[in-house]
Amino acid sequence: MTTPPEKAKPRIATVSLAGCFGCHMSLLDMDERLFDLVAQVQFDRSPLTDIKTIGACDVGLIEGGIANEENLHVLRNFREQCHILVAVGACAINGGVPAMRNSYTALECLEESYLDGIGLMDAQIPNDAEIPPLLDKVYPLHEIVKIDAFLPGCPPSADAIWACIEELLQKTPVHLSRIMIHYD
Repeated sequence: MTTPPEKAKPRIATVSLAGCFGCHMSLLDMDERLFDLVAQVQFDRSPLTDIKTIGACDVGLIEGGIANEENLHVLRNFREQCHILVAVGACAINGGVPAMRNSYTALECLEESYLDGIGLMDAQIPNDAEIPPLLDKVYPLHEIVKIDAFLPGCPPSADAIWACIEELLQKTPVHLSRIMIHYD
């Protein structure tokens, strides 16, 4: 007697763009629930797996805004590969703290950082192909691609992330109670 093939687990990918990595820290704050999550899903690209490329995924969770060409490329790649794309946290939803630079030109930011900053001597703006060029401003994700769900917070709590993932896996609309949405 043969056993039926095991049903494939839903695939989840995560990435951090222009932000502080706080949303991924909240994901880790799920503590023991991470074991339950790993039993239910397969992680694709994520700092949790150290996988650098993304394949076809059911859910993509993205924290951070879009500040440079590499962020833009990663976001578009996630949109192509993820059935559901979730903007996680204030930086992904509205640009957050990185968007504070939007009052200045990219050149002004580079000059302040590399030429005019305190303690800099013989300074120059780096010119290396490995450093992705800055965009004209920091963009929230929805200004670049279609976003299917928004998970607000700075960062969202572990409980909010858990509830969001559970609802997405159950294929129900994400609805978080007011108490789960906060900014620390």
